[in-house]
Amino acid sequence: MKLRVQLQCKNLHEYLRELSPDILDRLYNHPATCLAVYRELPSLAKNYVMRMLFLDQPLPQAALALWVKVDSQKDHDECVSVLAGLRLWHSQQLQGGLQGYILNPVFKDNLRIALLGGGKAWADEGSSLGPDRHARDIESLDRYAMERWEVILQFMVGSPGAAVSQDLAQLLVQAGLMKSEAGEAPYITSAGFQFLLLDTTSQLWYFTLQYLKTAQSRAMDLVEILSFLFQLSFSTLGRDYSVEGMSESLLTFLQHLREFGLVFQRKRKSRRYYPTRLAITLAAGVTTSSSSSSSSSISIPGTGDAGFIVVETNYRIYAYTDSELQIALVALFSEMLYRFPNVVVAHVTRESVQQAIANGITAQQIIHFLRTRAHPVMLKQTPVLPPTITDQIQLWELERDRLQFTEGVLYNQFLSQADFEVLRDRAQGLGCLVWQDVAHRVMVVSPLGHSEVKRFWKRQKSNT
Repeated sequence: MKLRVQLQCKNLHEYLRELSPDILDRLYNHPATCLAVYRELPSLAKNYVMRMLFLDQPLPQAALALWVKVDSQKDHDECVSVLAGLRLWHSQQLQGGLQGYILNPVFKDNLRIALLGGGKAWADEGSSLGPDRHARDIESLDRYAMERWEVILQFMVGSPGAAVSQDLAQLLVQAGLMKSEAGEAPYITSAGFQFLLLDTTSQLWYFTLQYLKTAQSRAMDLVEILSFLFQLSFSTLGRDYSVEGMSESLLTFLQHLREFGLVFQRKRKSRRYYPTRLAITLAAGVTTSSSSSSSSSISIPGTGDAGFIVVETNYRIYAYTDSELQIALVALFSEMLYRFPNVVVAHVTRESVQQAIANGITAQQIIHFLRTRAHPVMLKQTPVLPPTITDQIQLWELERDRLQFTEGVLYNQFLSQADFEVLRDRAQGLGCLVWQDVAHRVMVVSPLGHSEVKRFWKRQKSNT
């Protein structure tokens, strides 16, 4: 059985915990970052921070423990771990040897500014540029954002009309969502298909994390672009902001956000930009993002909240949608038969399913896709999908998994059985024996163990 790649989507706190203490402390110098981190804390941890926000002396740990009931000790321990992992507080010894907690002074000061006001403006509003003759309303911004984001998703599924920049295509490959071989166009991977099954907010957050991993290679300041992302999440939808005062790396980052659909900028050199709803919701609720998605949380652009797929026992699929993205997703594992203005008809075949599996898509992912996008009519029946279809898709996958391919080096033409057994035992001792045929004096060792086995065999021959 082949190893299946499981898409791992870290939440905001998991990502921040992996950053160095120096980067975290620099991040907390920005009030928007502090407010975004505070917003995603567990409710009990928020309570702790609020109670300690105006304390200048460490709070004894014994006093903190009195704030919770005995049956909530598990929640208390979790909050202590979260706050310590994010460097929001640290322990400090009190007079008399007692241990206490005190908030990170940088975080505390900037969270006060975020909550009470003061300090520098987070963003330069476009009012200084005068009224925008090409102002965008909220509806057009929402439409623009989804169109931009869907182009990326359509590119991933291989839609002919979808084109992205070379930089973005390379990022998709580096993130493991697509695979590119010499002389061939990139194609979607198993992780990429799982990515498409996530809701839009989770997709954006995962994609942003992959982008942040490449920040240093792009000569960008991670703290600067992270702080800008958090500032965007507190922007006002429909209001324009000025690019005045932005560094060159931040202006480059703004162009990437423009391609992702997170900001609208009429021209590359325009002096103002509009954050879209995607940017504003990016850092909100990401603590619940996960590598799996349920039918209730999946956002299906262009189809509404209801499902649109009907699957029949004759292996035909009827997809009641006009979304190019959803049609392209269905085409990943089926053969298109007919297309009408509001419905497409496809046929699930052995060849189409095995081609999808060869591209890294699993049978379980195909079944999950069909089930989570099932038409309301199909949701009334139990099971939702015909067992004939689900069982056959899994059987077609098993056909490809009957053989397992392993690289190795062949050893044969031994002069005696004793020579074969000596070398075989040595390979077994090294843990690099892949396969053996005692009767024909043939064996295969792994490439990693080949050099050691070869040296042993030369020594053995010279001694005899």
